[in-house]
Amino acid sequence: MILLTPELRAVLRANAIATHAAQAEGRREPDPFPVVKLFNPCGAATWLATELDDDDRTLFGLADLGFGSPELGYFDLAEIEAVRLPGGLGIERDLYFTARFPLSAYAEAARIAGRITEAEALLSTVARARQLRTPRNPEIPRNPHG
Repeated sequence: MILLTPELRAVLRANAIATHAAQAEGRREPDPFPVVKLFNPCGAATWLATELDDDDRTLFGLADLGFGSPELGYFDLAEIEAVRLPGGLGIERDLYFTARFPLSAYAEAARIAGRITEAEALLSTVARARQLRTPRNPEIPRNPHG
């Protein structure tokens, strides 16, 4: 299976470009929705990717190798593509995955659940809580005294 189509690569690259631009300009980094979900059909490993670096192989997102401690970070597409599983299987792309929340919500829900989850109630609660913590106007700093 081709894990990243040209269309997916384009969206992942655009997200990476937006993040790098925000960093260079000192702005708040975007919180994009995951673009692709990769998974091990024989195990618990799951990856939600939001960005693809210009080397065309380094992805950024949420990685869960099934040990109860999912984390945000970078992972190598070539390594994921090289995985060989029983029966000649490899890592697959969830063709039906559509992100409904930004990556930060998936990361917080995964921290709570101990794994990447698509539990609607948990993700909705986390997303709402994150909105309450985000200032409506990012130009106005939060008051450090309450």
